[in-house]
Amino acid sequence: MALTGPAERLTIYLEQTDHRGGTPTYVEIVDRARKAGLAGATVLQGAEGFGVTSRVHRHHALSVIDDIPVVVVVIDTPSKIGSFVASLDDLHLEGLVVRQRVEVLAHRSRSGGSR
Repeated sequence: MALTGPAERLTIYLEQTDHRGGTPTYVEIVDRARKAGLAGATVLQGAEGFGVTSRVHRHHALSVIDDIPVVVVVIDTPSKIGSFVASLDDLHLEGLVVRQRVEVLAHRSRSGGSR
């Protein structure tokens, strides 16, 4: 079933180095979103940013491990987003988590079908 109309966007701001066990936190979030049957999730890697500590995080050309910003965006109905947020409690997320109302205008695959 395609998602259209009123929905919510969950945006989670993390650092690339955030991990849960041996798994990057952003990978864990996307895996959980898929298993929960949410409409979609995307991970975006930032070039530079800062958060509550005001410490600037940026990519360094000579660095093996970069502490760069990562953003996870998840879209679905308000009820599914609410349940999903509650399911992330055990991750003890550090960073910023934002929930916004959005209007989905289209949700279809490249072949034109719905999800």
